[in-house]
Amino acid sequence: MTVWLGTAGWSYKDWIGPFYPSGTAPGDMLRSYAQRFRCVEVDSSFYSVPAKRTVEAWCKRVPMGFVFCPKFPKSISHDSFLLGCEQELTTFLERMSLLGGALGPMLLQFPYFNQKSGVDLAAFLARLEPFLDLLVEWMLPHMRVVVEVRNRSFLRESLFAALRKRKVPLALIDHAWMPSPDQQRQNKDMLTSDFVYLRLLGDRYGIEKLSKTWDRELVDQSWRISSWADWVKELAQERTVFAFANNHFAGFAPASMQKLQQALEES
Repeated sequence: MTVWLGTAGWSYKDWIGPFYPSGTAPGDMLRSYAQRFRCVEVDSSFYSVPAKRTVEAWCKRVPMGFVFCPKFPKSISHDSFLLGCEQELTTFLERMSLLGGALGPMLLQFPYFNQKSGVDLAAFLARLEPFLDLLVEWMLPHMRVVVEVRNRSFLRESLFAALRKRKVPLALIDHAWMPSPDQQRQNKDMLTSDFVYLRLLGDRYGIEKLSKTWDRELVDQSWRISSWADWVKELAQERTVFAFANNHFAGFAPASMQKLQQALEES
């Protein structure tokens, strides 16, 4: 069973004490993180393409075998919605190539498209499919991409077929707007590639009403974690699985992922 577990990001001052040793400096967080988990989802790349020296510094702070799973910048997925972003895309791919063997799947996360956006599934695919075909030409052989949507109405065969054709996985997400873990498990068509990418996201708006600090669990997500663990065990028999938890899932991502790990280890 090949399962990679981690969190969405690592640079959180709220984690000093409950996760990082007291007094941990920001520059030492990644090194400390890598002692507990062997992969991480890079959240910072969503906001801007990291500088060359930043990526090189990441590599120096983790052991051999550690994996980074960066997000595509929102300037590509959100602001330009895949059009006219060639320069940004080129820069992003060049920077991520610096990770070498430490580069894992790259997440192309899309926003929720409301009615005012005018983006339905057909319009979405009209942008997505040419972009994915371009990526095939531009990416290095070891690069992989994952697509995430936040519109439940997009979970249709036309999307699954487009991803399946290109061997691109659809991210499985535990999110307030999406089907439950059990509902997703019943829909085998959502598995569109030979690896799986799972994100435990939760209800961001709901949990931020409870707290704006992320140093402890605020919501009991035990049943959801147990449900995902059962499916991950099944999936991992034939596929490599990457799974990440966000602070907004339960309030403290490291604890969420440790619980998932414990559930996976149970017979």
